[in-house]
Amino acid sequence: MTRRKFLSELKKVFQSSQEAVIQYLTQEIKILLVHLARRPNPTKAEKAALSRAAKAVDPLYLEKTFNLFTPATLYRWYRELVRKKWDYSARMKKRGQPRVSKALEELAVKLALENPNDGYPSIANRLKLLGFETNPETVQNILKRNGIPPSSERINQLSWKEFLDIHWEQLAATDFLTWEVLTPFGLVTHYILFFIRQLDRKVHIAGITTNPNGDWMRQMARNLTDPETGFLKDGMTLLHDRDDKYTAHFDRILNECAIETLKLPPESPNLNAHAERFVRSVKEQCLSRLMITSEKQLRKALRQYAEYFNHERCHQGLGNRIPCPREEFVQSPGNGKIIRKQRLGGLLNVYFREKNELKPNHHNAKTAA
Repeated sequence: MTRRKFLSELKKVFQSSQEAVIQYLTQEIKILLVHLARRPNPTKAEKAALSRAAKAVDPLYLEKTFNLFTPATLYRWYRELVRKKWDYSARMKKRGQPRVSKALEELAVKLALENPNDGYPSIANRLKLLGFETNPETVQNILKRNGIPPSSERINQLSWKEFLDIHWEQLAATDFLTWEVLTPFGLVTHYILFFIRQLDRKVHIAGITTNPNGDWMRQMARNLTDPETGFLKDGMTLLHDRDDKYTAHFDRILNECAIETLKLPPESPNLNAHAERFVRSVKEQCLSRLMITSEKQLRKALRQYAEYFNHERCHQGLGNRIPCPREEFVQSPGNGKIIRKQRLGGLLNVYFREKNELKPNHHNAKTAA
């Protein structure tokens, strides 16, 4: 046998054994695919390794075998490797306007919300004074991106918090609370109309009735606007809910005395939080701990609690201060004797120190003589 014929036979044997190995591995891959829960998801490194290996194999030979990934997929991965190698887009300079810094965007939004009357040029000028180089067009894009309308629309969108901040010193609120009085004829519902000043939380019990009709409400409005004794003064704004007891005549009398009335939205007790909190306080600390059997007793209890609430009770919302403290609470504590003052038979207690009287010093008196 010649050398050339021997090498040809050897090559055939090698190719046949190689094909047998490939057929065996192909069958293994088929079995693995059946038992796998999902299709493999190779990483970028695995994709690169497979694509490089596929490049070295004849495409016709790859088509004859069963593969996890088709030859087209392998060659696509290989082309992606080549494209990434020659990709210089990261070195190119970006065109267009530079990105707006986060600090500039946050400040522009803050200025727009706090100054609803300012247009885009005004906000841009404010930003320049604060060290930011910008222009009205950039401000406009920032506000549009954050959903903030132009100044012409923002002026009419005054939030509830902004309204309260503006009118806080002249703002008052009103509400009704009800209590059942035990009478010989059974329980009788009494309606208590009260007002609270938002600035110092001072409460005024306006009236108590079993029938809060229009005539009674008109009389309450006249009492509240009395030039000498009225609780509501000119220029104040009164908040009340949409209860039918607040009639149009009630509002008209207040409006004629330069007191603006503002109806709260439906089902929004949180917008009248101080009045709602007073209702809870007076019931928990006073009324619910008494057995009230007459309107006279109810009036006395409310009068005593209002005195305690306004002149003796510390309010957390005011920094633990008393709204309208009496003289004994504003003097220097000193070392005087602690006095306990009781209301409603000890139901309400308040403590203060007895005022020390300055005794003349004998030495000083002799010197003066």
